[in-house]
Amino acid sequence: MKYRLWLPLFACCIFGACTASNPIEQALLADEPALRAVMQNLPHHQVQVLFTEIERDAEGSVTFREHSFGLDENRYFYPASTVKLPVALLALEKLEELQGVDRHSRYIVGEAGEESSFTDDLIALFVVSDNPANNRLYEFLGKDEINLRLRRKGLNARISHRLGTRDSDSLRTEAIAFSRPEGGPLRVGPINNSPIEVLPLDNLLQGSAYIEDGSLVEEPFDFSERNYLPLNSLHRIMLRLVFPEAFTGEERFQLSDDHREFVLNTMKTLPREAGYDESEYPDGRLKYFLFGDSRERIPEHIEIYNKIGRAYGYLTDSAYIVDRRTNREFLISATVRVNANEIFNDDIYEYEEIGLPFLAELGRQLVPER
Repeated sequence: MKYRLWLPLFACCIFGACTASNPIEQALLADEPALRAVMQNLPHHQVQVLFTEIERDAEGSVTFREHSFGLDENRYFYPASTVKLPVALLALEKLEELQGVDRHSRYIVGEAGEESSFTDDLIALFVVSDNPANNRLYEFLGKDEINLRLRRKGLNARISHRLGTRDSDSLRTEAIAFSRPEGGPLRVGPINNSPIEVLPLDNLLQGSAYIEDGSLVEEPFDFSERNYLPLNSLHRIMLRLVFPEAFTGEERFQLSDDHREFVLNTMKTLPREAGYDESEYPDGRLKYFLFGDSRERIPEHIEIYNKIGRAYGYLTDSAYIVDRRTNREFLISATVRVNANEIFNDDIYEYEEIGLPFLAELGRQLVPER
């Protein structure tokens, strides 16, 4: 299969600096309340969008037509759970390098950790964005190895901490013990990681105040040691996963065909299909584009392979979307911030009112004829 990259507009794009040929700009200018609510205060919402149209010819050659809006790797946004995607892929990559274990092998983190397997963890991580599953894979890798492997693939990122747990930025990982049918358990770690590197980025200090230990601190919130995964890197990770042949061997994630297929199938699995309560996990809860503002079921001809992030007022999604009815394919990545009061950690964010309707409508504008 051959790949071609066509770049009609792949640059930081703000109204007045773009041409009308950019489909993202055309989408954002649509006369829809969900879009107007964000675009009328664009600097506050810090919108960034990447859009790849995927075209296949009769001979199987694939062309990527790429467009961007507001893209800026130096302008920090909090990636939230989108970092689970590279952590999951790198954990599988490392697992394949070990002898006598596979993704079904049972393992325990620490002395009294809950027993799990990579299969269980990846299902929980992708289907309902489970934090403990991600954190176990983080313990397996360690901060330094995550970032080294990403750099070797040409991906700009700095993953520095676990998610949703105390001491999330501890530099020491716990030991992991895998059960093996022969030869006794296989132990990995503990790992002592280097101090968190502070990156020279814009927008690391945000807002006017934040909540800490139940008290209001009237200072900007400092993101300087938080996870950093710019939208361009997130988008490229998705492209490497879906279209590995479009990249060099060094740029790819070194996954077996079985592991890659398992990840893709898990990414598109809806919570109800994995046994989760549909009243708690409607189809659109973790599929922001097209359906994030709806509780309706996603039509069977629409497949969405994605990873979302939601924290600190930021909503982010990166999704490979396939319409089996029209045989069209798209890859969309976007982030938007919704924090009107400029206070962090108060859990007062306009996710439902502004953020999710915006991303859902953006998806509907970019993916036609559903």
